[in-house]
Amino acid sequence: MEIKFTHHQSAHCENGVVSNLMKHNGFNISEPMVFGIGSGLLFCYIPLLMVNHAPAITYRAMPGFIFKRFAKRVGIKIKREKFKDPKKAKTRLDENLNKNNPVGLQVGVYNLAYFPDEYRFHFNAHNLVVYGKQDDTYLISDPVMEGVTTLTDKQLEKVRFAKGAFAPKGHIYYPTDFPKELELESAIKKGIKQTCREMLAPMPIVGVKGIRTIAKLIRKWPKKKGVKVANHYLGQIVRMQEEIGTGGGGFRYIFAAFLQESSKILNNDKLAELSKEMTQIGDLWRDFAVDASRIYKNRAAKTDGYNDVADQLDIIADKEEIFFKKLKKAI
Repeated sequence: MEIKFTHHQSAHCENGVVSNLMKHNGFNISEPMVFGIGSGLLFCYIPLLMVNHAPAITYRAMPGFIFKRFAKRVGIKIKREKFKDPKKAKTRLDENLNKNNPVGLQVGVYNLAYFPDEYRFHFNAHNLVVYGKQDDTYLISDPVMEGVTTLTDKQLEKVRFAKGAFAPKGHIYYPTDFPKELELESAIKKGIKQTCREMLAPMPIVGVKGIRTIAKLIRKWPKKKGVKVANHYLGQIVRMQEEIGTGGGGFRYIFAAFLQESSKILNNDKLAELSKEMTQIGDLWRDFAVDASRIYKNRAAKTDGYNDVADQLDIIADKEEIFFKKLKKAI
């Protein structure tokens, strides 16, 4: 049982799954277009949610939101299900495969057998496509991998029912109905408007203000929490930024590509200019990640390293505030 499915590698799992499922169904939609229309770009500090013994920080919309928003805005109907019983989850998966219908799954990373050890930690918001089954082995198209891979029946069940924050509960999703043509112009505008609204939100843990809040905390952590905990928290920021689902810098590059592509569809040169600006902001996020990693790995060249990386975040916040105000006006 193998569906004729073409694997395309992507930068981020959820965007890649949606883009690959769209291409399988005859719509050549890029990963950046999925991300932008689905308002995937975000910054949010969630102090009450602990991941790997540190406060959660996300640079993207909550798992599942990108596909949900994308589908609604372009006129696609989708089916989603979660399960308490692993047997029912398996039955539903096999039913779809028997109907030649590849599906998306939300899974935990820690027990993904094909992931390198250094990337296998407790994170339950990863996405992949199952496109077939041979005996008790499932055929997997994980968009962040270079090629296709496999998981046994037991291995797949383990990652589908991983425990902890964002537990997937056997989450399965797939498109069920498509319009003759996708309404991209209005979808792009809606995606951009929501991203601007969230990044400019008047809340201390969201968007630009959330970035400034983290900058303030970084200055306080060494004295308040001790160097060991401060370094662990700083490492968490970088891990969430650069290792989990592409993160801060990578998401800025994807969003820049979305604006570049959208400028042609909307015939709006301002979006092409802003695309270049967002790429430069992405570079600043990457510089921050490098400098922060030197601190928590005890290789910082400067003694006042915490304040230095906090200053970098303040600069990023200022630039992103200006950027999203301009983007809001551009459409």
